[in-house]
Amino acid sequence: MKKSIWKYVYLPILIFMISGCGYTTRSLLPSDLVTIRVENFKNDIKITAEQSNVRMYRGYRPGMEVDITSAVIREFLKDGSLKIAGESNADLILKAALIDFKRDALRYDAADNIEEYRIKLIINMELVNAKTGNVMWTERGFAGETTYRTSGSLAKSEAAAVNDAITDLARRIVERTVEAW
Repeated sequence: MKKSIWKYVYLPILIFMISGCGYTTRSLLPSDLVTIRVENFKNDIKITAEQSNVRMYRGYRPGMEVDITSAVIREFLKDGSLKIAGESNADLILKAALIDFKRDALRYDAADNIEEYRIKLIINMELVNAKTGNVMWTERGFAGETTYRTSGSLAKSEAAAVNDAITDLARRIVERTVEAW
């Protein structure tokens, strides 16, 4: 009786536990790529571009590219899969440019006042293998975003929402780089 319980109950559970699901928390990059240089992000927002009915307000915040660069470096340090390195000893180089800052109204009250906005930061970026000079991947229109309310108990300032969008963008950049998806 004990042998049959082992065979039909314990053995399948043991096999299932040993096999795992294949999920890992380590980097999916090749093992010889351990350092990264994050170049200063460029600000390529065209603030003089003509407005249209579709895009009435073009957002621009001086120095936002510096905040994004710092957030990405902090996120790589927090993740720990790649170490931050200088230009001469980096295995990878991340190059990016901020191309748009959008602030779109999401919800209005009965008096047509805006109650909720979505902030979206859009970048173009590429990851270059510093040893070979080959571009490993390129992303166009990569975004980080957040929403925020202007009133009520969940209200927050636009500056706080911009910081949340920068944090979201940095997290997504690191995930894209480390997980190689």
